[in-house]
Amino acid sequence: MRQKLLLLTAFTVCSYGTTQAQAYPKAKLVEKVVRQGDELVIPYEKYIYPNGLTLILHEDHSDPVVHVDVTYHVGSAREEIGKSGFAHFFEHMMFQGSDNVGDEQHFKIVTESGGNLNGTTNQDRTNYFQTVPSNQLEKMLWLEADRMGFLLDAVTQQKFEIQRETVKNERGERVDNVPYGLAFEALSKTLYPYGHPYSWLTIGYIEDLNRVNVDDLKNFFLRWYGPNNAVLTVGGDIDVKQVTEWVGKYFGSIPRGPEVKNMAPMVPEVSKHRFVSYTDNYARLPMMMRAYPTVPNYHPDMAALACLAQILGQGNNSILYQQLTKKQLALQAGGFSVLSELSGMFVFQTIPYPGKSLANMYHLLDNALDSFEARGVTDDDIAKFKGGYESQLINGLQSVSGKVSQLAAFQTFTGNPNMIGKLMGMYQSVTKADVMRVYNKYIKHQHPVTVSVVPKNQEALVVGENNFKVDESGYVAPDYGYDGLTYNKAKDNFDRSKMPPNGPNPVVKVPAYWKKNGQMVSKSLGLKTQRFQPLRCRSAFLVVTC
Repeated sequence: MRQKLLLLTAFTVCSYGTTQAQAYPKAKLVEKVVRQGDELVIPYEKYIYPNGLTLILHEDHSDPVVHVDVTYHVGSAREEIGKSGFAHFFEHMMFQGSDNVGDEQHFKIVTESGGNLNGTTNQDRTNYFQTVPSNQLEKMLWLEADRMGFLLDAVTQQKFEIQRETVKNERGERVDNVPYGLAFEALSKTLYPYGHPYSWLTIGYIEDLNRVNVDDLKNFFLRWYGPNNAVLTVGGDIDVKQVTEWVGKYFGSIPRGPEVKNMAPMVPEVSKHRFVSYTDNYARLPMMMRAYPTVPNYHPDMAALACLAQILGQGNNSILYQQLTKKQLALQAGGFSVLSELSGMFVFQTIPYPGKSLANMYHLLDNALDSFEARGVTDDDIAKFKGGYESQLINGLQSVSGKVSQLAAFQTFTGNPNMIGKLMGMYQSVTKADVMRVYNKYIKHQHPVTVSVVPKNQEALVVGENNFKVDESGYVAPDYGYDGLTYNKAKDNFDRSKMPPNGPNPVVKVPAYWKKNGQMVSKSLGLKTQRFQPLRCRSAFLVVTC
């Protein structure tokens, strides 16, 4: 149940080692969600700070750990032609030190605190996260705040060049020098119009990475990395009042960045069949990808499309496995639905046996779809899909990191962290008619984009002759507002250079147990709790559970 709260709540906090309370920016509690009855919710409190930072808090005291996630609503979709790869590049730079955190110290501080961490970038967002013992939480907030508000003076030309080479090497390892690594790039360029935010990969092009300079990268940070374009989500063994005070202290004085508006959906239209191909020097067998444009994420058809993908191309009971793979007409065959913030696609992927052409695969795929139409959608298909989705969704909530990640994503893309029940309802309400409807709407008699990937000297195996060329005419680069950006640092009434100390060591609540015939059996017996010292373990800490 959602409870709207419109009261301003003021918080103060004392720094360690001081006796005088200091006032920090006030947080506004705008929403509190608690579980009522059997409803599916992730309980949370949502706060907004004057600089626009959104804070979401979730209490889970089952283990003495916390998960901290900072999600910035910027990914490769905020880039432009000629400047691809900025979002991913900047993810690397965010780990290279800031004013009060030394070079390469971010990883060291987190791991020596007994935690783990990472960052990821996709088309629509960039997130940074860490899981640590609960007595390390203030330190993690200090770390994240320092790189949000005090990064750019620490971005040197040397660090820039090192990370540029790192990203280029990553592209080589994951895209350029692996079998089928360029397939999705070819598909994206063919499906989406020139200049569409999804027409290039998140990692960007080598020529763009070579062209970029450190000032370009700094402008990218100034435009998109303000607190008003971020969601800070903290979950686990926390004290809500204490966390809001710490966030006010470390994040509250960071100046607001330029305003960021959500982008409108941009679903492409394909007016005729498009065929493209390329020669892959690393592939041993050809591969065909066939894609259809669909809908953005959270669209009402998303669940039916996911069900269709499972029926057609996922698992040993799928149509493609039964009609192609099991009959040894294809070495591999599958299908999946990919939905992002601005658009989506439904993709079939097949690999033939050696010597077989992709044109043959194209017709075999059509035949498999014909057999699906004749077969239809069964009650068993729907039951398996709903059961599998419910299991996947619920299992994802076993860890505090899973719950925090869901809350962060919901807030970033919908503005409503309380989406899990609605999402479950969408998937549980899918019918056989819904699945056939989306098949007829998005797949049957629609124009696909087909990419043929062929090994060297096997170019004759393509589906058909290339009939598509990217049209660059009429493209106008978007004005993202990079002109006149200035770097303004927060002004504090405390010494931000001092890293917060550890809090009191948390206590592991070991379940009581007794022994019977040599077997440990859980029972409500009084058992003394055990303490652990997270600083004695560099990369992990032990939590005893039954």
